[in-house]
Amino acid sequence: MRRRSLALATLASLLPAAAGAFPDRPITLATGYAPGGSTDIAARILADRLPAYLGPEARVVVENRPGAAGAIATEWLKRQPADGHTLMVTETGAAAAAPAAMVGGTRYDPVTDFTHIGLISTPPAVLVVTERFPGDTPAEALQALRTAPPDRLTYASSGVGGVLHLQAEMLAQAFGTRYVHVPYRSGAQMLQSILTGESQFGVAALASAVPLMREGKVRGIAMLGDRRFPLFPDIPTLGELGVPGFENGGFFMLIAPAGLPPAVAEALNRALNGVLAEPPVRERLLSAGHAPPAGPNGLAETRAFMVREFEKMKAIVAKTGVTLQP
Repeated sequence: MRRRSLALATLASLLPAAAGAFPDRPITLATGYAPGGSTDIAARILADRLPAYLGPEARVVVENRPGAAGAIATEWLKRQPADGHTLMVTETGAAAAAPAAMVGGTRYDPVTDFTHIGLISTPPAVLVVTERFPGDTPAEALQALRTAPPDRLTYASSGVGGVLHLQAEMLAQAFGTRYVHVPYRSGAQMLQSILTGESQFGVAALASAVPLMREGKVRGIAMLGDRRFPLFPDIPTLGELGVPGFENGGFFMLIAPAGLPPAVAEALNRALNGVLAEPPVRERLLSAGHAPPAGPNGLAETRAFMVREFEKMKAIVAKTGVTLQP
């Protein structure tokens, strides 16, 4: 009897740990864009290092689900089990621009339908032009954009209603002109359009633009954010060039479906911050055009950040009048 009682006690002590084990299968890390863009870059950096903080059996697999400025992947994430095995690297477009710009709203609420695990980066966007665009200096190139006749210049974006589309339309409004918009499905595709000259310019996520800017195949003429970026100290901000209103940069965030168990959410937040604290990862992110977040990056801070950014984006949509058809 004593032997049987000891065996049952031992089994009972093991069951909770086994039932609560996380992760107990591969983690899917979704993105809302095609491979090669800034979101994909961030996802693959995380997929490479997160397992080191989640246990010896952990494995993270990136899954690209492009379309509708990230809304398709975000809607899909909302429907997944809230167990920590399905995550997403979201960004300003999917998490703020699409919900603010879509006619009738998206089928998800970016605040209430998700668990906001932590910020990955808060980089600027960059205004890029073709290699042969008029103007030898950023100020001269910007003046060429300012004085171009309406509908003369074509700009590319990574999707209708996305944050890069909204920012380009804000620029047109600031200059009192119009540009022809050509949307693509990813940052990589939009930059290819500028590289080949099919489009003359665009507002790009810095992480997507870094390789072509380094090779001189496209020219960065201004940062959209409140400060210059260390990789390109000679590129001024739009504010420095006399165009105010573009002080907000972008953001990349790790999210999960709403209702994630607190212990799992905390484990993922600790893992994310552990990855971001690694000097090689920080260097890798910076060299790829991502700016690791500064300051506290806990669950509460991340959710509060999301609330603020969504309100900012709704104000931008109201100002530009840009809408996204469902």
